[in-house]
Amino acid sequence: MICPGARADYLWGAMSPTPQHHRAFQVSAVWTLGLLFLGSVVHATGSSLACPDWPTCYGSMLPAMEGGVFWEHLHRLVAGGLILMWGLAWWLARREGASWRVQVGCALGFALLVVQAVVGGVTVLLRLSAAVSTTHLVLALLFLALVVTLAVESSPRRGEAEAFAPGLRRALRRWGHAAAATVLVQSVAGGLVRHMEGGLACPDVPLCLGEVVPPFVHPLVALHFAHRVLGVITAVVVLAATGAILRAGARGAVARLAAVVSALVVAQIGLGIWSVAGRLAVAPVSLHTLVAALLFAAAIALAGWGRVTPTPQPPETAASAAAVGALHRSTW
Repeated sequence: MICPGARADYLWGAMSPTPQHHRAFQVSAVWTLGLLFLGSVVHATGSSLACPDWPTCYGSMLPAMEGGVFWEHLHRLVAGGLILMWGLAWWLARREGASWRVQVGCALGFALLVVQAVVGGVTVLLRLSAAVSTTHLVLALLFLALVVTLAVESSPRRGEAEAFAPGLRRALRRWGHAAAATVLVQSVAGGLVRHMEGGLACPDVPLCLGEVVPPFVHPLVALHFAHRVLGVITAVVVLAATGAILRAGARGAVARLAAVVSALVVAQIGLGIWSVAGRLAVAPVSLHTLVAALLFAAAIALAGWGRVTPTPQPPETAASAAAVGALHRSTW
């Protein structure tokens, strides 16, 4: 919904040139999604310990790319490439005079990537500890959230959000954050299910051990069932978010993004069912992780478009406003 009087040519017409650091953030977001997908392939193919040492693989940075080593070492190489890509994005942001928020975000992102790399190494050295492996996933999602936020912040269309009605901005912030938080919690539960080898603790679907509420005969059954319950809650929150944002008057690209979020959560449920029915086949399990990351990123983007960065007034404008205010007060 656009405030009355807002010009369509301002909203959807000519824009300022796209900053190069914005494009670098977009590439980094896609790169991160690819890395999350590749990490899921590594686990689904049983290649997580194909390279038993770190940071080398069998003592070499260029091992024979065969079997599980191909997937595990490729994952490491792509992760290293992301660090280089992020360094380029940070350099471009500084060169193009990006806002201090963007530059602080770049520094935070670099720190997250370094910590993520170390946690990845610890994961290998500790032989896939479930807690450390899940932490590795969560850090990747947090980095993805940061990248998407910076991409929205640096967008040449950023000023269009100022023309959104206040109710729409509130709906985007509140429901975008609610959806993102719910997806993140569900992803943590899914990570624990995956890394604790509980993917088939409920081997049937949609029931679990033949019951709507299964007997909790093993902790993994409880964990798997909790993941399914959280999946239903996530779907409800995401669909409610889309409805609230559309009712608040979303139009154009924002409305399409809200619709994409709903489509992704429906696809995610289907992939979860396929994962169990397919006995954890590589394709559905890996796509399940990718769609979860896409859903999380889209929800973060919705929340980002609901936030307006105030533009500071020039000194002379602020002084003029103060003078007018003083004159108004003296009149009354």
